[in-house]
Amino acid sequence: MTNNNITEFYGKINNSREFDYNFWQQQSPVHIFNAAYEMICDYLLLKENNVNEPRLQRAVESFQKI
Repeated sequence: MTNNNITEFYGKINNSREFDYNFWQQQSPVHIFNAAYEMICDYLLLKENNVNEPRLQRAVESFQKI
């Protein structure tokens, strides 16, 4: 699912996060989760040089009582 809306901000860079809050409030949960997943993949690529199988997507093979 792609979002074809473009939102731009022109102004001084400051500590105000109002633009960010307004932008994310307008996004659907699907877009927010996709953006979060992309950030996880970017982090893994930079940190571990590998994004084949992020930890959150791994399957559990078995449970054992210790």
